[in-house]
Amino acid sequence: MRSKLSLIALMCLVATLLAGCNFPLFGTTDVETPSIPAPNQTMTRIVQQLSATVTLGPVFADTNTSTPMPPTPTETIVPTNTPKATKTPKPPTATSAPSRAGDTILAAYMSAPDLDGTWDEWKSPQMPLNSVVYGKGNWTGEDDLSASYRVGWDDNYLYLAIKVVDDSYIQNATGDNLYKGDSLEVQLDTNYYGDFYTASLNNDDFQLGLSGGKAGAGKYTLAGPSEAYLWSPYGSAGGRSKVKMAFSRGVNFDDKPAYRAEIAIPWSTFGITPYNGMTLGFAFSVSDNDNKAKNVQESMISNAPNRVSVLDPTLWREMILVK
Repeated sequence: MRSKLSLIALMCLVATLLAGCNFPLFGTTDVETPSIPAPNQTMTRIVQQLSATVTLGPVFADTNTSTPMPPTPTETIVPTNTPKATKTPKPPTATSAPSRAGDTILAAYMSAPDLDGTWDEWKSPQMPLNSVVYGKGNWTGEDDLSASYRVGWDDNYLYLAIKVVDDSYIQNATGDNLYKGDSLEVQLDTNYYGDFYTASLNNDDFQLGLSGGKAGAGKYTLAGPSEAYLWSPYGSAGGRSKVKMAFSRGVNFDDKPAYRAEIAIPWSTFGITPYNGMTLGFAFSVSDNDNKAKNVQESMISNAPNRVSVLDPTLWREMILVK
């Protein structure tokens, strides 16, 4: 039994070998037997075949469209739709700060002037104050109302000097109504950058009226008394007796009726301590009344040409204290 099984096993082995191999006895001596490449050779061939049949173009290139290549770093792309400019000024930065319309006013540090209604000892420049900001229909020209002024400061006071050409000096109003006669007005924003964009008054915005009082019996005299009245901040309204003033009447260099004033306003009026480089919002204005029978503000001129509202400090000028 074992011999028969051995014989059968031998015959099966021979048949298997004949079926899986190419031997010459089957007439296949002209056929090359393929060899199996090593794994690393197989991968090399696949890569070679891909590289031989596929060409990769430049990055972002597309030969089927007309889209241009991205610009090089040195090129500048000009937008087709330029953004519209806004009226809002840029906020202050370390290198630039916003400012009000018009040239900046530089208030020079000075010795206390003699308050006598003249400005002979003043060395600061004389500046115009001629923008009609109220009652333009009532203003008839420079002879009716025009002015120039100077400004200075020291550690204790803000100093103002002004020369006003006015063909008819009339002031019969006092106190809260002081502006309804020939008078002066100072507005100061003591927090200039802190509320630069705030178009309404608050507790750091001051409005102070100044008057030389009634006209005297003589042609170019004053009967007084001079007066200072603070309108805002509203909670602090009232007379200010510590403001020093000297008013005088006469004629201008071209024989036109005029009045002059020199004023010293304590910094305590505004609740601040001044320093070199301090920036403030500032407007200096003159009210006019030519009606002898009625207390009324007929017109006003100012150094701040955009001051069309008494309630908007963003319309005032910029003033810097300098030594």
